[in-house]
Amino acid sequence: MTEQHPSEHTVQGIPVSALAEQFGTPLYLYDGDRLRSTYRELRDLLDPRIDIFYSAKANPNVSVCAVLRAEGAGIEVSSLAELVTALRAGARPEDVIFLGPGKSAEELRACLDAGVHAVVCESLEELTALDAMAPPEGVRVLLRVNPVFSNKGSRLSMGGKPRQFGIDEEILDGAGPLLRSLSRVRVEGVHAYMGTRILDADAVAANTRGILALAGRLSAELGFPLRTVDIGGGLGVAYFDNEKDLDVAAAAHGVNAEVAAFLGEHPGCRVITELGRYLAGWCGLYVVRARYVKQSRGEWFVVADGGTNHHMAAVGIGSFVKRNFPIRSLTRPEEPGRRPYTVTGPLCTPNDVIGKQVELPDVEPGDLLGVERSGAYGPSASPVLFLSHGHPAEVLVLDGNAHLVRRRDTVEDLLGRQILVEV
Repeated sequence: MTEQHPSEHTVQGIPVSALAEQFGTPLYLYDGDRLRSTYRELRDLLDPRIDIFYSAKANPNVSVCAVLRAEGAGIEVSSLAELVTALRAGARPEDVIFLGPGKSAEELRACLDAGVHAVVCESLEELTALDAMAPPEGVRVLLRVNPVFSNKGSRLSMGGKPRQFGIDEEILDGAGPLLRSLSRVRVEGVHAYMGTRILDADAVAANTRGILALAGRLSAELGFPLRTVDIGGGLGVAYFDNEKDLDVAAAAHGVNAEVAAFLGEHPGCRVITELGRYLAGWCGLYVVRARYVKQSRGEWFVVADGGTNHHMAAVGIGSFVKRNFPIRSLTRPEEPGRRPYTVTGPLCTPNDVIGKQVELPDVEPGDLLGVERSGAYGPSASPVLFLSHGHPAEVLVLDGNAHLVRRRDTVEDLLGRQILVEV
């Protein structure tokens, strides 16, 4: 039995050592109260005419999806497995949209069979292919547009450049004849996504303004009804020391003003904002246990039982300078930092570093450390099979009770799908 430290971190009153003892480490720990409160805060701030959809790619765990769905969120999916996840989580088909630049015929048929609210088409060729397989009653489609304008407020911009996503705005300008030739596809709206990790409230409002204006123009010029507009989202989570949290109240105020003006001209149009990282990111904690604490040529290292194989986002992908997610001692959260530690995982690569020169209290083997704000793009965006360590456990604490919502991979899980040939 692991000894409980008197000041250790708790989740809804449960000591993290008890959770680690019950479920093992490394593990992803999701605080259901924080998940709910993040959604509710945003729901209260946004105009009620704006539907909030959860982007399942951020964290596709079915229980995470179910919590947000129960709060009222729709779900945006991008694969057959995510579509099934959304439905099993209790989402109504009319509150599901399916997007992605390379949908398979199987995925398109699944959308038709499920009766999702809309398929978001990302090429003219996809429109033609879907038209050929749609039932006589037709299928609702949103055009994903790659706008001419771009957003400078995002950490990863999606507009204004050549992209595999969507249809270039200038290509759509000449697509009227093709749209009119479709017999079963019903183009009824527009989708655009300008970027991710936006921490500037003015940029969020500017994106919304640009997308709504684009949707109105395309509808008028190409002659399709405007019944749904997906304005994207991209609200950011601040991870690094030089970043400030998004002023979500100011962002919502700006979005509400733009949407109100748009709905005055297009009453009855469904407006969707899709959010993944912002909804799920805050609630997650990646919990690892220190195995060894050592010095190497004057630098202190904590070698933990989990690393970048489960949390590739902590490496700082896309950044020229390695920056740390917030990392803290869960065993001694109230104690001040004593020295900088480089926190690594168990992988045989020098790149397996989840925290560089992190100020921590004295760390001893067996201590628990946590990478905070880790509810989005954790194991699903990481090389979990590297060195055959497999997927970590995932635990959701809901209403004061801890639930295992994904068991960790066993050796047989990893080898059971392989086929040994006789040699």
